[in-house]
Amino acid sequence: MTHRILILGGTTEARQLAGKLARREDFSVTLSLAGRTESPIAQGVPVRVGGFGGAEGLAAYLREEHIHLLIDATHPNAARISANAAEAARQAGAPILALRRPGWEPVAGDRWTLVDNVAEAARALGAAPRRVFLAIGRQEAGTFEAAPQHRYLIRSVDPVEPKLAVPDALYLLARGPFPEAEERALLEKYGIDAVVSKNSGGDATYGKIAAARALGIEVIMVRRPALPDVPSAQTVDALAAMVDHFFDPVAERGV
Repeated sequence: MTHRILILGGTTEARQLAGKLARREDFSVTLSLAGRTESPIAQGVPVRVGGFGGAEGLAAYLREEHIHLLIDATHPNAARISANAAEAARQAGAPILALRRPGWEPVAGDRWTLVDNVAEAARALGAAPRRVFLAIGRQEAGTFEAAPQHRYLIRSVDPVEPKLAVPDALYLLARGPFPEAEERALLEKYGIDAVVSKNSGGDATYGKIAAARALGIEVIMVRRPALPDVPSAQTVDALAAMVDHFFDPVAERGV
């Protein structure tokens, strides 16, 4: 029997997981991307691009495509997609697993100001003009139009369109990973005195956090949103093992 698996992706781990699971001949893996990145990296498995139309649309897809397992491997900050995934799995009666990389934790020397959302981050920068490195992607960059007194360095995978209605903003197009040494050079080059980041976790974008610590720069850290309580693993290998166990015949489990 071929087991049909749908992975909701957009992260490096999702791509790695898809490649790992696709090696099994009895797995048919499809990777779903939201389509927010204009030139997604080649995935190596069939890819579906675009939304489903909320939880109901995803539930319908799970039923119509006879999906045996849904895997939520979206970004840790994609709370709405994760909520829709859990609800769709419930509606369709499909099992769901989640890949949840652990968040970053502050260590000695970090100067973190914790906030709950991007709007709070903009306010936390304060009234006095600052040189700010925005490393939150393009989706919510516009929120910082509410704080036009600052000078912004904005990095994203795809262009920020429209440009921010602020007097002073520079735009960098780049895709991680970003090593600490390069991040430190960037922060020093532009005289950055505040970094705005979401708590993404993982190694690929931690360089800016380590660089800010080394330079004594404040980090406005957006906390992770609450995510649905579904069975999960923190690493690709651990989740792949969960998937293997899920599809192993009962006899092989020693039950």
